[in-house]
Amino acid sequence: MQSAYEYVDVVRPPRLRPGDHVRVVAPTGPAERSEVERTEQRLKDLGLEVSVGTLDDEARVQDIDRALRDLKVKAIVAVGTGPEAHRIADDLDFTTAAHLPTLLVGFRECTILHLAFWERAGLAGIYGGPDQSFVAAAFGTEPVVVTSEPDSHTGELTTTGRATGVLLGGDQEQIATAAGWVLPSLHGAILLLEGYGLRPEQIDRQLTMLHRTGRLKGVRGVAVGRYIECGPGNVLDVLRDRLAPLEVPILGGLPIGQGAIPVGTPAMLDADAGTLTIEPAVS
Repeated sequence: MQSAYEYVDVVRPPRLRPGDHVRVVAPTGPAERSEVERTEQRLKDLGLEVSVGTLDDEARVQDIDRALRDLKVKAIVAVGTGPEAHRIADDLDFTTAAHLPTLLVGFRECTILHLAFWERAGLAGIYGGPDQSFVAAAFGTEPVVVTSEPDSHTGELTTTGRATGVLLGGDQEQIATAAGWVLPSLHGAILLLEGYGLRPEQIDRQLTMLHRTGRLKGVRGVAVGRYIECGPGNVLDVLRDRLAPLEVPILGGLPIGQGAIPVGTPAMLDADAGTLTIEPAVS
């Protein structure tokens, strides 16, 4: 699959196998005990050995770095929905991540960590959690195909055309937060966008800032997931107005967040067919 990132060596962690050891951490802030226990059980049900980090809010960097440096740990699975991942995004052991790659699994608030690991270490990861589609994304080495749901509220944003490039992005607010320090170049990339709890004026400001500062220059396509609990006001009109000037294929209606997908790897967006095909994050 041709991509503008052909000259970049994507760092792919080894795929997971039954019996592998994974570590549950809380990089975004405190996690509910019930969520930790639920995630731990799901991972065990997949045949994985699971350990839980300290979950200490004051030691989040050390928690992740210990997992990165532990040769037994094959994946780091994030829990928690706090807003504080940006505070540690610049402080992690990216050297170890590049040379002894560990699979990072997390979404929404973890977007900025995925961006930082790509920008500093070229490391691919998985955007999502340990649900049914996690098996294909973390245990398999075949491309993952995400099919648009035309009836989804962002489905009407879909245009026409095809685009290829490395899939980068996730939560819009986290992308905007990363601009200027750990946001990788999006030139030649497919931009992944979704949002949660944003007002239309916030969506407008963030996308306008990314556009005016040149951070969206060279984007080859836009893959749009769900914008949940966003409003009041017409969110779709704002998205259409801000994304149309890019003059690239847009594929909306993607069930992002309902499954696990690779990020940081080459992908093909086919707006005509309604599919996003992503190369695996693991080897």
